[in-house]
Amino acid sequence: MHLTHFDRIPDHDGEHDLFEVKVRALQPTQMCVGLAEVWSRQRDFGEDSKSERLSYLRGKPVPLVRNRQGQLWMVDRHHRLRALLEMDADVSTYGYVIAELESVNRNDALEALQHRGWLYLHDGRGNGPWAPSDLPTSLLDLQDDPYRSLVWKLKKERLIKPQPLIPYHEFRWGSWLRTRPLPPFSSAQLEPALPAARRLCQSSAARHLAGWTGNS
Repeated sequence: MHLTHFDRIPDHDGEHDLFEVKVRALQPTQMCVGLAEVWSRQRDFGEDSKSERLSYLRGKPVPLVRNRQGQLWMVDRHHRLRALLEMDADVSTYGYVIAELESVNRNDALEALQHRGWLYLHDGRGNGPWAPSDLPTSLLDLQDDPYRSLVWKLKKERLIKPQPLIPYHEFRWGSWLRTRPLPPFSSAQLEPALPAARRLCQSSAARHLAGWTGNS
């Protein structure tokens, strides 16, 4: 996946108003997630009360893009919100608007998002890019990408550094790992691929990727 241009995602600060919004009202900007991360987040959220979840989400607000009709697209946080939406169809989160679009229809809005580099248009098998209009409108319709799950695990092991302001950072790593020989694995069974993936992500061949640690 070659993404030569993207706008960095503004972090939440005093210049962006925070507001509560229903998760089901948010449209995704990517075609897939790593279900291993979704399942992990569900286990964590399952131990919290609704008020504890909402307090946590207030500290992790969602960067949003809004068009003139008030439609909202989320540019990050897909995994945690997919996890919560599966658990509670009426769940709310907090968000902040990072861009206001002049568009009044979905296709124009998606073109504007693509121009900023804020769409991920590859499917769960790494095929693409597809047309922006092929993006699902619901988080519940996102496909599973096992390579995205693998990168999530490598990040948890601190073999890849987080890059929160770079859109789809983890998918860039997943795209690169797809070009390397790995044994068969799935989001439910990452273990077969982990030894080779650990070596690969720390190798000098991965030096060009943001978040490379080089740790051995």
